Amino acid sequence: MRYLTMALSKGRLTELSVELLEKAGIDCSELKQESRKLIFADEKNKIRFFLAKPADVPTYVEYGAADIGIVGKDTLLEEGRNLYEVLDLKFAACKMCVAGPKELEGKMDSLTITRVATKYPEIAMEYFRHKRRESVEVIKLNGSVELAPLVGLSEVIVDLVETGKTLKENGLVILDTIADISARLIVNRVSMKMERERINKLIGNLRKIIENNG
Repeated sequence: MRYLTMALSKGRLTELSVELLEKAGIDCSELKQESRKLIFADEKNKIRFFLAKPADVPTYVEYGAADIGIVGKDTLLEEGRNLYEVLDLKFAACKMCVAGPKELEGKMDSLTITRVATKYPEIAMEYFRHKRRESVEVIKLNGSVELAPLVGLSEVIVDLVETGKTLKENGLVILDTIADISARLIVNRVSMKMERERINKLIGNLRKIIENNG
């Protein structure tokens, strides 16, 4: 039996992903040890793991370097890769939102927006082009997106909102919600055909755990 290879997102999703996989009977002990190794294995279940930057996980899965991946829906929307999104894992929940100064609240339909700052240019462009049918300039930022409307770089921002605390502390509010975001299980299209039984069994086990957790 060949190994199934799984790409896990580094960062906030790692611990929650490992916790879920262990509940499904997958041995992640090697992954949790401090080590310079890049690839870890559960020999009993013939599963290999590696950690990758979230934006790279869909790429590894699309090209078959990984059969399976765990990554946020925000990354899937932004990357637009050709793969199967098979299960909502229900953790790391938040929302992709349009946000701006409080004085714009309730005025989105009458507002003419010219510039949008975001870490997610594809999501922002898709939203304004197709939902609002507006031509806007999307400015890519890599951090502290909330700063943009405060210093006049843009009228609004598109960003992930978890608690809304950062927005509130900077006098910003949610103007529209683009999508609900959470961690998702993704599968390579060829792997789903070649290893259908093993992958469907894993999906079924994870789904039961998620449903039992409510």
